[in-house]
Amino acid sequence: MHSDLPIYKATYDLLLAIFQFVKDFSKEYKYSVGDAMKKETMELMTLIYRANTHSDRRKTLLDARERLEVIRLYVRLMKDL
Repeated sequence: MHSDLPIYKATYDLLLAIFQFVKDFSKEYKYSVGDAMKKETMELMTLIYRANTHSDRRKTLLDARERLEVIRLYVRLMKDL
C-alpha cells in the first residue's frame, strides 16, 4: 500500500512540518508563499501515490522531483526572508 512507503511517510511528515511552519508566517507570506508550499507538498504526495499505482513511473517520478525542488526553493526563500 502506498501509505506504507517510507517516502510517503516522510512526505506526510514534511507536510505536517510545513503546516506548523506556515502558521508563524507574517500575513504577507502566509497566504501566498505558505499556501503555495502546502499545495506543492500535497501535489508531491499525490504524485508519489500515482507512481506507486502505475506501471510507467518515469514521468510521474520526474514530476515529483520537480515538485520537491519547488518546495526546497520555498523553504530556502522563507529561511532567507
